[in-house]
Amino acid sequence: MSSDAEEKEAQNKPNGCERAFVEYNKIKWFWAPAFFGFWLLLYVAISIPACHRLPRPLSIKDEAKYPDRFIAERAELNLQHLVALGPRVVGSKENEMGAVKVLSGSVQKIRSGLGSANDIEVDVQVASGSYVHWTMINMYQSIQNIVVKVSPKGTNSTTYLLVNSHYDSVPGGPGAGDDGSMVATMMETLRVLAQSKQALKHPVVFLFNGAEENPLQASHAFITQHKWAKNCKALINLDSAGNGGREILFQSGPNHPWLMKSYRRAIKHPYASTMAEEMFQNNFIPSDTDFRIFRDHGAVPGLDMAYQYNGYVYHTRFDRPEIFPRGSFQNTGDNLLALVREIANSQELEDTSKHAEGHTVYFDVMGWFLVFYTETEGIILNVIVSLVAIGTCLYAFKLMASNSGIKLEKIFKRVMHTFVVQLFAVITAVTLTVFLGWFMDLVHLPMSWFTHSWLILGLYFTTFIFGLAIVPALYYHYTQHDKLPIGQRVQMLLHCHCLFLAIFTIVLTICGVRSVFVLMLSCLFYTMALIINLATKLHSKDVAWVIPHIICGVPPFVFFAYFSHGFFLTFIPMFGRFGENVNPDLVVAVFSIAVGLLTCGFIVPVLHLFRKSKTIICALLAITFVCVIIAITPMGFPYRPETSVQRFSVLHAKRTFHDADNKVRRQESGYFIMPQDRRTYSVKHDVINMTLAQKIGDDCQKEMMCGLPLYNQRWHKTRQNTLWIPASEPLLGSVPAVKVISKKQVSPSKIRYELQLSGPDHMALFIQPLNGAIMKDWSFHQAPLRLSFQPPYFIYFSWGVNGDPLKFWLELEKPKGDFKTPTFELGLGGHWTHHKEMLTPDFEKFLDSFPKYVDATAWPASYETWIY
Repeated sequence: MSSDAEEKEAQNKPNGCERAFVEYNKIKWFWAPAFFGFWLLLYVAISIPACHRLPRPLSIKDEAKYPDRFIAERAELNLQHLVALGPRVVGSKENEMGAVKVLSGSVQKIRSGLGSANDIEVDVQVASGSYVHWTMINMYQSIQNIVVKVSPKGTNSTTYLLVNSHYDSVPGGPGAGDDGSMVATMMETLRVLAQSKQALKHPVVFLFNGAEENPLQASHAFITQHKWAKNCKALINLDSAGNGGREILFQSGPNHPWLMKSYRRAIKHPYASTMAEEMFQNNFIPSDTDFRIFRDHGAVPGLDMAYQYNGYVYHTRFDRPEIFPRGSFQNTGDNLLALVREIANSQELEDTSKHAEGHTVYFDVMGWFLVFYTETEGIILNVIVSLVAIGTCLYAFKLMASNSGIKLEKIFKRVMHTFVVQLFAVITAVTLTVFLGWFMDLVHLPMSWFTHSWLILGLYFTTFIFGLAIVPALYYHYTQHDKLPIGQRVQMLLHCHCLFLAIFTIVLTICGVRSVFVLMLSCLFYTMALIINLATKLHSKDVAWVIPHIICGVPPFVFFAYFSHGFFLTFIPMFGRFGENVNPDLVVAVFSIAVGLLTCGFIVPVLHLFRKSKTIICALLAITFVCVIIAITPMGFPYRPETSVQRFSVLHAKRTFHDADNKVRRQESGYFIMPQDRRTYSVKHDVINMTLAQKIGDDCQKEMMCGLPLYNQRWHKTRQNTLWIPASEPLLGSVPAVKVISKKQVSPSKIRYELQLSGPDHMALFIQPLNGAIMKDWSFHQAPLRLSFQPPYFIYFSWGVNGDPLKFWLELEKPKGDFKTPTFELGLGGHWTHHKEMLTPDFEKFLDSFPKYVDATAWPASYETWIY
């Protein structure tokens, strides 16, 4: 044997490492569990802890050492004092008197310890007004705000920074997370600034907002009426959709990148996401914040931040202060204090209009630092990375042809086949995952992952990965005699996946989707691995190329897993309040597809390098079957008492309908039930008379607004899914009443009514013109008439400290001038949202029959119609 032949044989002979891992140019099958375990370990050991990491909270004992720092223990005490009042609903003594007294007392205490650098001014605003919220007129009377301005002594600055949170709560909820925690954080931030020896450059206005849950009334009152509102040029809005964790920045601007620059410079514990902003603004999240009011009614740019961890207790009676982590106070307090100082001392605040420069792309990396760039820079970056990725893959195909001795046109023919296979694999994976989401709902097993979220991995991620892997596996099986080695074919599959993502990135960039940065990052790191393989010629090896591929795949995987974990932490509890119309498993399936494609798109093809790859892939499907079985068992039941509850809104209502002669044509009492999720049937055999519950659909055809005392716009949207159970009559206070002050025909075809409304502090008016009548004018907000909203018109009205009757007028037109027939129907809804003493024994017994895992928000209500 020649020396050259011996040398070649020595090179091809596997070394010790290769013998341990590789057999017949494939990785030995028993390394597959280690492969899966490696990625799972990264997720559990790095991504999850990064999502939950909080700083060490400072106590009052630390104050002497850190006199200019935020003290978490003080914020915790602030929260306890506020929440001790109980639920703080607009119109209640707890909100209008108790909360105002507690917060005013805290401000006065801070004022007494004022430092030498800044002054404090305090104003308690009482305001009335209205605006249009979606298709509802949102009207308020005598609601309150506590407004505190911290100014550098002797300043003549006329530009202020506004910081906002709300101290009111939903009916029945203590409101510790939403939004007492942010109020407490603001109060401690105010204390540090007031006592600091460092003077601010511009004043800071702290708005303690007394009516956000109504919704968003107090912020509207401030920005449209308060004396300091016109000077507020930037905003930090603080809200909560959970209880604790880290506050996420999910809205910025709009069109003011300097705010994100300030955030990046100042923030100590960054947590921000452009994707969260785009999802929120496209109504994927069933919430709204005061940020929208300041933006739309005051043109104030800003930053919108909120807690989202433990959303299970959001708007329930379990939103308590004792479960709120002290570390969350320190996290938010450190960030808020630094951010207030940064923006209040910034040059841009002097004239923000000069710095309105477009949208931004931003995201944090593991909570370590913030990446931020403008939308234009993002477009350039996306296009460059995508084109480089496409070019590198094409070059790799060319090298593949020259190394294998196969003509380039035949290589590209294989590329086309592989691209189609990968596309079909994605379609198969999507189809199987969506089918499973539909099936779980069909067999009455939705939300089995609600408490045990790890079931999502076993149900939907494994199904998606199976679909993504099995199609190429079958393709390789039936084309196993191809001249290209399997290692080269798997690389070709990965290149095709990269081409798919690069093209998709360019398309979404053209469509103006800023969140496409995640696909760009995926392409970027894969291209880096490919360039390393090409430079080192490892691409020509059967298995060795996997090493750079995995190493370069770790950073994006860890980041995407971190990002996705936070995403699911936010959304899983929200499915408990998405309503009955939404199939939550279908939505989770779609989310799993998106996250799976992002995190596993470049990992799954490596499975084809293992021996017995089809067996390994089918084992994933076995995991899915096991998890389906678990979903059937009690472990798969979605709800648990206190920690992950099922929600219902239950009103003990009396309905009265009058005919054209204003005689009662129908009157009944019962329990009006508004389901909040898909599994209403879970309580069917537990709740008293639940088997008698009737869908309200028939009444929606016969009666205005289904003949129900709808509480707000969200109830209006889902009213046809509500249930009605006949019951005894509720105990009511002074029911809403309308008095006709005057009725005057102002022209042959027009008539004018002057009316007066009185009743409880939460009421709804529904107005339906009859017999060809048209609403031409009224004293309410003009937008519904100007924009031609379809009747019946919905006016939500609440009052705070002053319950004086509301006077209003309506002007209707009948083209034929026939006023002998009725002109309009008026519906009046009344709600006693904070009167537990009005719950009858029968109603309390009914509520007690709900299982322990249910949180039922309940109050008496009335609905009455009149024809004029």
